Amino acid sequence: MEKKTIKIEEYLVEEEPYYLEVDKEKALFEAAYRNRIPVLLKGPTGCGKTRFMEYMSWRFKRPLITVSCHDDLTVSDLVGRYLVQGGETVWVDGPITRAVKVGGFCYLDEIVEARKDTTVVIHPLADHRRILPIEKRGEMLHAAPEFLLVISYNPGYQSVLKDLKQSTRQRFLALEFTYPGRELETEIIKHESEIDAPTAGRLVSFGDKTRNLVSAGLSEGASTRLLIHAAKLIHSGVDPKIACEVAISGTLTDDHEMIRALSEIIQSIF
Repeated sequence: MEKKTIKIEEYLVEEEPYYLEVDKEKALFEAAYRNRIPVLLKGPTGCGKTRFMEYMSWRFKRPLITVSCHDDLTVSDLVGRYLVQGGETVWVDGPITRAVKVGGFCYLDEIVEARKDTTVVIHPLADHRRILPIEKRGEMLHAAPEFLLVISYNPGYQSVLKDLKQSTRQRFLALEFTYPGRELETEIIKHESEIDAPTAGRLVSFGDKTRNLVSAGLSEGASTRLLIHAAKLIHSGVDPKIACEVAISGTLTDDHEMIRALSEIIQSIF
């Protein structure tokens, strides 16, 4: 017994996501899509990679199927598996198979977190063949013309054990993402949290200072996402200092000395 027909409507982004362009990434993505070139999104946590994918999915009216990669992700998790349902054995497509069939955007988020033997399955999809082997069924699926494979990772967490193999990397066009400039980030925080411009500007100042502390022992600076979290708390009536401490400082580090240093920065700004 086969699984019922995939409904493309289930994966469409219906409303336009709020996204402000940083550096021509929309045009570059469109060029890659038109030429069927897989895309690699590189950038720090919370800088807008996922929101960008939601926006491009909406713009091209293509379904977006997202997979959050992790150490236990198997080939079957991506491609599909046989399951027993109601006394019958049923084949259930995995996310990458669904995307291949409906001509959607398959977004593998934080690809370096997946096992190396799992990521090999994407190689035939990411070159001129555009095929997906399904070994358990003895099938070879050809991707629909509209299909696009997109992967992302954070170079800041790059290591010998967690890095993209060259055999994977060289199949993709790379788009570099970073945090928006001061004015753009202020505008994003204002829109997402509805706080006033001066407060949003102060949060951006704090974010900049945390990013400057990366070389001084902080693993990573505050993402735009974290700044928005703090802004939402402030808009809800939480004191700005407390909002920054719980939404940003406490999230970034457990080191008491670093938290004390961040608290001093918060005091000086707010």
